[in-house]
Amino acid sequence: MSRWIAPRGSHLVSEGPLARAVLLGLGLMVIGLFLLLPLGVVFAEALANGWGTYLEALSDPDAQAAIRLTLLVAAISVVVNLAFGLAAAWAVTKFDFPGKSLLVTLIDLPFSVSPVIVGLIYILLFGTHGLIGPWLVAHDVEVIFAVPGIVLATVFVTLPFVARELIPTMEILGRGDEEVARTLGASGWQIFFRVTLPNVKWALLYGVLLCNARAMGEFGAVSVVSGHLRGLTNTMPLHIEILYNEYNFAAAFAVASLLAVMALVTLALKSLLERVSGSGEE
Repeated sequence: MSRWIAPRGSHLVSEGPLARAVLLGLGLMVIGLFLLLPLGVVFAEALANGWGTYLEALSDPDAQAAIRLTLLVAAISVVVNLAFGLAAAWAVTKFDFPGKSLLVTLIDLPFSVSPVIVGLIYILLFGTHGLIGPWLVAHDVEVIFAVPGIVLATVFVTLPFVARELIPTMEILGRGDEEVARTLGASGWQIFFRVTLPNVKWALLYGVLLCNARAMGEFGAVSVVSGHLRGLTNTMPLHIEILYNEYNFAAAFAVASLLAVMALVTLALKSLLERVSGSGEE
């Protein structure tokens, strides 16, 4: 019977029950202290004055406008980044062209740029005294301190999520399936919808979930370009800040709890997606 022999110089490390218990305890303590405790405080403060106050805060016209705007901006950002992510991943993984490495670097750019800087850049471009601002004013087009500016800022900060989920998956899959389909006479669109898209559907959905979560919670870039106009350009994070600064804590925590519920739903969908995709690969 053959035996496995460890290479010379290597050591097998096996943690004992005490070490495992300590590591598990530390992990649970960090999760409880930095995640579960703040989340519990949010819901406790939101319901501190009863359900009546909670529902009143969420039914306030300004809160309703912030919720609608958040969902609208997130939906637009997801659609735009879905189209861009598919196109960018397809180009990077299926073709060789000059500037390919530059494109990959630019996709990662929003990860390294502060959202506040992104907002300032858009003001320098589209503001009243910006590079394109005077032309926009002359043609009565509003970008800064309006919904288009919020959408642009959110799209920028969420740009990498879909593409960054698709590119590794497409690189692993390679070009074999597409090349076989092409030799059988399939057109480009047929290859995309019948070969490529089914192969990357789980990575695509995963990227969409991450993009949506990031879009709903974006604060820095949106805060700079929004103008904080109540009922018009305030998303949920901005509305929470205004309520908190006005010492309206019950309403602030109520809206924050709704935003937390959205995040938890996204997390649950992410976990479900990972489980389904894992069982599908088996």
